[in-house]
Amino acid sequence: MTVSIKDVARAAGVSTSTVSRALGQGPVSADVLRRVESAVAATGYRPNLAARQLRSQRSRTIGLIIADIRNPFFTQVSRAVEDVAYAAGMRVLLCNTDEDPEREAMYLELMAEERVSGLIVTPTLHLTAAALQRVDRPVVLIDRTVKGGDFDSIVLDNTRAAAQLVDHLVACGRRRIVGLFGSTSSTGGERRAEVEAALTRHGLPVRSIMSPPSFDAGHAALAEMLDREHPDALILSNGLFVRAALKLCHERRIPIPERLALAGFDDEVWSDLVNPGMTVIRQPVEAFGREAMTALLGRIGEARTPPRRITLSGELIVRGSTAPA
Repeated sequence: MTVSIKDVARAAGVSTSTVSRALGQGPVSADVLRRVESAVAATGYRPNLAARQLRSQRSRTIGLIIADIRNPFFTQVSRAVEDVAYAAGMRVLLCNTDEDPEREAMYLELMAEERVSGLIVTPTLHLTAAALQRVDRPVVLIDRTVKGGDFDSIVLDNTRAAAQLVDHLVACGRRRIVGLFGSTSSTGGERRAEVEAALTRHGLPVRSIMSPPSFDAGHAALAEMLDREHPDALILSNGLFVRAALKLCHERRIPIPERLALAGFDDEVWSDLVNPGMTVIRQPVEAFGREAMTALLGRIGEARTPPRRITLSGELIVRGSTAPA
């Protein structure tokens, strides 16, 4: 037997128009919303999502646009976003840009067409505030920011993290420190600036290189640099770069940490399994996803308030890759 919206209204003790508002994200109280959702579950009602979306001009779907699904950081962030969204009765439409501005623009158009309720985005450097505003939905930025953007953002305290890495390497006797940073995001540029500032504070030479934030690109950039220079420590700005540096050292039989110390961002599952273990900044990855989705839920249907920047702290995890020289 087909269950109708009238059956749901009867089970919830409300009118059919109230059920429509609740299912379409209209203005209803939290108590009414719970009663309607319970009635939907009890009756097995399956609303016509497409029709409801057209009527309400929005859906119970949020868009998640990330930079690289192969990067474990973004994989874990996506999982945390989905967990919070599921608990709130929302669906997640996941898109992967591969740091490509054209793909990013295409997915933003898709989100507008799908009438998502809101967006969580890890933007490339090419993304403008105007492009995000044209989607005309609440937006939360994660891990990165957009110039001139009036959006909530969840970011790491890169100033503190950079200082921790440099201070630790200097305390271990390292003096020729080179950093490798992602070239396609605001985070890569920010980490580069903060590491260089910390090196300057210690009176050490400032040397850094930029690369697209992928394993292959990082490996190539490091190989080219090591053909010319002889650093005694590397700071890697993401987990893919840490892996690339580790592989290159194995290929060239560069002893870690005797000849070259490695330290970077992202405590991946293998970081303490290799020998020596990797010294890293452990980011609160799940907190990025939870905070972003919670912030977005707060924005959906809410009156406009000033944007918030939530800054999370990383933790320095010291392992054998940076043992004193």
